[in-house]
Amino acid sequence: MKKRFLIPLLLILFSAVLTVCGRLSQPFADFYAAHIFPYISTPYAFLSGLLPFALGELMIISGLLLVIIGIPLMIILLIVCKKSRMKVALTSLSVMLWALAFVTATEALNCFTLYGCTKFSEKYFRSKEHPAEELTDLYGRLIATCNDLAAQVPRDAEDRFTLTIDPVSGAKAAMKKAAETYPQLAGYYPDPKPIMCSYFMSQTETLGIFLPFSMEASYNNDMIRENLPDTLCHEYAHLKGFMQEDEANFISFVANMGSGEPQMQYSGCLNALMYVHNQVYRSGISGAYPLTAGISQQVRNDWFRFVPDNYWEENKDKEVIDTETVSTVSSAATDTTMKMNGVSDGILSYSRMVDLLLDYYYPPED
Repeated sequence: MKKRFLIPLLLILFSAVLTVCGRLSQPFADFYAAHIFPYISTPYAFLSGLLPFALGELMIISGLLLVIIGIPLMIILLIVCKKSRMKVALTSLSVMLWALAFVTATEALNCFTLYGCTKFSEKYFRSKEHPAEELTDLYGRLIATCNDLAAQVPRDAEDRFTLTIDPVSGAKAAMKKAAETYPQLAGYYPDPKPIMCSYFMSQTETLGIFLPFSMEASYNNDMIRENLPDTLCHEYAHLKGFMQEDEANFISFVANMGSGEPQMQYSGCLNALMYVHNQVYRSGISGAYPLTAGISQQVRNDWFRFVPDNYWEENKDKEVIDTETVSTVSSAATDTTMKMNGVSDGILSYSRMVDLLLDYYYPPED
């Protein structure tokens, strides 16, 4: 077999073996995360970080074009070029194999294998069952903190939070400070990249995205800026090998809260409050309901905001596929991908951040 077929096939096989080993052996996944992944991810992130655009987004667009244009072109050439059909077929197969090898290798090296690591809560916390009283207390604590921070941050004419600091340098500093407690967070952080197709990201209700193909932390450039510090720290957590969404959410919270900068703290605390608020009402903890009345008007002006007012009306011309369809398909795809990677509750795992917050604030008594 020629090298142009043998090499990509071996890469695909290697990727499959690496992923399976990481999934079946937690010690292997932990060793990979601690001693191998940093030496692969850091140089790769540095090189892709030299580009001013999101390389991973360009790769995805190129892949889609390869499918949309390449397959019909291959069929046409097979029909027209009667004397060189074998050459066309072999060339097409080679291109597809190399593309598949790249995708499987980067996913295995930078993402899939890391899903098998020891859970963040098992590594750093002692878990326990948390009674409703502790969730109620956490709700009240976050409300008080958000109310206090909301009064400290800059605001516009409509009394809404306005981000005035550089969130990139703030996120980098916050993550490096958090590394003093969680050493895996130490190391190099590239500049995050705004996504060109941010409207499509808005349709999928996505704030940020980790691109393992290019080791980039990217974000939706159309979102409300109050979400940016929390989003950047979340995606940076993925860059350091924390693939579980609840863990990335929690890491973002502790990084922002530990930054010492009120605007960073407010972004992280506001996101945590929204998760806890939803959990309180989802769990039917009626004893916590009266606390909601204590949420300040300034916090109410800021929370549960994703994109600017009138965003959908002003960007309607960008819609290729209706937003409801895109959102439904995206949620289903994300849920399926997460379950395939061993996250049993799929997209619902984002809310497990609340469990980590409870373990953090209310550890078991010795």
